[in-house]
Parts: sequence; structure tokens; C-alpha cells
Amino acid sequence: MRPDVHQLLSEHLADMFATSPAESVHALDHSALSHPSISFWTARDDGELLGCGALKDLGTEAGTEPEARRLGEIKSMRTTASARGRGVATGMLEHIVAVARNRGYERLYLETGTEEYFAPARRLYARHGFTQCPPFADYTLDPSSVFMELPLHFPASPR
Repeated sequence: MRPDVHQLLSEHLADMFATSPAESVHALDHSALSHPSISFWTARDDGELLGCGALKDLGTEAGTEPEARRLGEIKSMRTTASARGRGVATGMLEHIVAVARNRGYERLYLETGTEEYFAPARRLYARHGFTQCPPFADYTLDPSSVFMELPLHFPASPR
């Protein structure tokens, strides 16, 4: 991992622990982002790091055989302080959603905080069609967490 990415992720984790109770911090550390179930991207402009984001494969939804529905989770969305307000988060989110659609995911989920610090993120996700939902995967109800989902619709197959 490049030093600038490592620094951005360290800032992300520090901010998460500074704004949320420790038991409500679900941000991934540097090593977790290299897990095979996670795809991680950075956004750059002439080599300058602008932001990052990840897509975690949650596997398939229980009880959907034989046509299992793949699910994904958005993780580690972060924009550098100098790049905020320049559309970096929107571009990263659109990229992650496009990759998820291309991979055949049925639904995308995310968890973010309830604190005012997270209000811009919640607005970004809502503008892109995410709506609140119950906890998913291994999450449980938490007053410091907001859970959101986005169904990914695909064109009907020709008959």
C-alpha cells in the first residue's frame, strides 16, 4: 500500500474512533482491505491522492438457491481534505456501483454513522438512491449506526 493511501486510511480510522463509540466503529484497517473478498480503489489527479473506496463481497443471500443473489457492501469511502467538494466521493460511489452491477450483485449495502459528522455521507448515499434498511450481514442494531441499501436492477433477460 502506498504511503499516501496508508496515511489517508489512518486518518479515516482516527476520525471514526473520534466521532463514534469504539464498539460502533466498523471501518476496516489497512490489512483488512487486502482480503480477497474486498476490491479497493483510489482516485488520483496527476498522481495526487484524492480519495478511496472499497467493495466487499458479502456472498449470496441465504434461501435464494438455485439462483443465488450476490450482495455487496461499500467500505472505506474517504476523500482527502483538499479534494472535498470536488465530486470525488460521487465519482468513487458511481464507480463502485457500476462494478457491483457488472459483477451481477443484486443489492449493495453500507453502514455509516448517525452523528452530524456523517451527515454529508448520508446525503450523498441518499442522492444516489440508497435508503435506510435493517442491519445486514453480521451487523446488529446500534444507535450509532445507519444501515442503507441500494437494489441493483438489471434489464429483463430476453425470452
